[in-house]
Amino acid sequence: MSQGPRSGLAAVSSALLAMSRHLEVRDVLKTIVASARELLDAQYAALGVPDDHGGFAQFVVDGVSDEQWKAIGPLPRQHGILAAMLHEARPERLADVRKDPRFEGWPSAHPDLADFLGLPIRDGDEVIGALFLANKNCQKQEGSCGFTEDDEELLSILAQHAAIALTNARLYERSRELTIAEERSRLAHELHDAVSQKLFSLRLTAQAAATLVDRDPSRAKGELQQAAALAAEAADELRAAVVELRPAALDEDGLVATLRTQIQVLDRAHAARVTFDGRGVRALPAAQEEALLRVAQEALHNALRHSGAEHVDVTLDRRGSGVVLRVTDDGSGFDPQGIRSAGRHLGLVSMRDRASGVGGALTVESAPGKGTTIEMEVPGG
Repeated sequence: MSQGPRSGLAAVSSALLAMSRHLEVRDVLKTIVASARELLDAQYAALGVPDDHGGFAQFVVDGVSDEQWKAIGPLPRQHGILAAMLHEARPERLADVRKDPRFEGWPSAHPDLADFLGLPIRDGDEVIGALFLANKNCQKQEGSCGFTEDDEELLSILAQHAAIALTNARLYERSRELTIAEERSRLAHELHDAVSQKLFSLRLTAQAAATLVDRDPSRAKGELQQAAALAAEAADELRAAVVELRPAALDEDGLVATLRTQIQVLDRAHAARVTFDGRGVRALPAAQEEALLRVAQEALHNALRHSGAEHVDVTLDRRGSGVVLRVTDDGSGFDPQGIRSAGRHLGLVSMRDRASGVGGALTVESAPGKGTTIEMEVPGG
């Protein structure tokens, strides 16, 4: 290795320690990519985690700015060299990726790549990712690859440890999801018991007031006052439960990361392609973030269960000091002016209530056969 044994081992050790520090999958992916690029002194590095639909559930890059990445466009599909690494599960070391017969081009905003080193990341017999580097920072002879056999061996070691770190992160996230599910089940049971008791007492008190209203108005008035107090207590119980049931991931990870994770799960679970783009959005007050998340979930549910859409796109953008959520599908659509009953069925009333409850606004654009766009804008906090 060009760095020499001592500095090379120190660099590998630092990279492996960095990977082991993180438990969130996204953080692990970023650390793997950054470590690989620095370790092998390349201009660009990327890591793709495949989905079940011929694309990538996650695709992390290093060496490309946020502006460049946004200009490049949607995540790549599994084709060309990427497909070879995922499906043939063997290393690829090329002097010029553009001259390989499997090369299928890239978007116009994509940086030019020449020499290339790629490796699959494996968990046993399963390929769980593809790690690749491009454009080694060194003097290259014409037609030769800047990446050496030593580089390939080093990246192979990194890929093996990346598989362990990625698998551990996934296990951690699944464990946390199970813990959250158990906690929600417990809270739901407690909520059912507490509110049911209040509502039962409320019903008995209201019945008593109804029987007394003609023969003893004074006692009836007292019963009605008691009914009002019980209703207020039930409302307080519900409000407390809503606070407790606020998504834990939202508190820990923020709106963008929570939406991204949920949409990745939906993309795997449904035949429709579900994508998310949310960059440059600042943290918002808790009530606004929860309202945006709930509206996104409702709109996604409608698109995936009722519209027959093949593509659903979710974006989160800054607009002035505020934020705009947009959920667009290419499904069957509907007539927004002629669906009062359907509008309630699709949750449009509750979505509008959520938006107005945090000082925002909700708009719906749709037409039969033309798909649907749900847009929610909230002001800055």
